[in-house]
Amino acid sequence: MTSPAVSSRDLPHPARDEIRLEGVLHALSDPMRLRIVRELAGVGGELSCSHFDLPVTKSTTTHHFRVLRESGVIRQVYRGTAKMNGLRREDLDELFPGLLDALLDAAARQAVRGG
Repeated sequence: MTSPAVSSRDLPHPARDEIRLEGVLHALSDPMRLRIVRELAGVGGELSCSHFDLPVTKSTTTHHFRVLRESGVIRQVYRGTAKMNGLRREDLDELFPGLLDALLDAAARQAVRGG
């Protein structure tokens, strides 16, 4: 399924054709993971893991990034000592046209309502 890591610095990611809708929806069903994706979508580029100030432990934050990466929602690469995260928007838009925008829009409306 996912390609094995070549070294400890290479992280496994699913190929585009391996990304499954149920995996994406599961990854985005968690409020912390949705928050990460909203921030990445807002900048339209990469952000380091340390950029995110989540109200959870470091190990839980690591888990959230792993779920997002393994579901195909984000791509993680090392740049020097920083692990950089980028939204796989092109892949998601190709596979599920309009899904990401609809989810981000719904999350923004929910945030305005105080949810």
